[in-house]
Amino acid sequence: MELNVIDAVKSSAQPMDAQAQVFKILTHPVRIAILNLLRDGEHCVCHLEAFLGFRQAYISQQLAVLREAGLIQDRRDGWNIYYRVVNPQIYAVLDAAHQLTGESAAGTAQLEAACPCPHCSPKE
Repeated sequence: MELNVIDAVKSSAQPMDAQAQVFKILTHPVRIAILNLLRDGEHCVCHLEAFLGFRQAYISQQLAVLREAGLIQDRRDGWNIYYRVVNPQIYAVLDAAHQLTGESAAGTAQLEAACPCPHCSPKE
């Protein structure tokens, strides 16, 4: 079984380290945007790329951090890799931050974007 970053930190001597690690991972706005897009289920990298407007390599770097932390998992389906949130409790943290700042949590996920993947493309 693979040990993620948060589990590794939990086994350390400092009791607040795991909590601090979660907040550290959430300090990047693109990671927060990715998690918000994943609220409604799994999405592929090309879908995230289309919605966020960043290059695939950059999004993949942020996905790697989230995956290493144990916040998301991936699933391969042919050429596409789909990502999903492992523990939806992370949204309670994000929602609390949104309430604290007064910002809307749903803004990112409501954008319209053209994604060419089989999951998003209309079937003929």
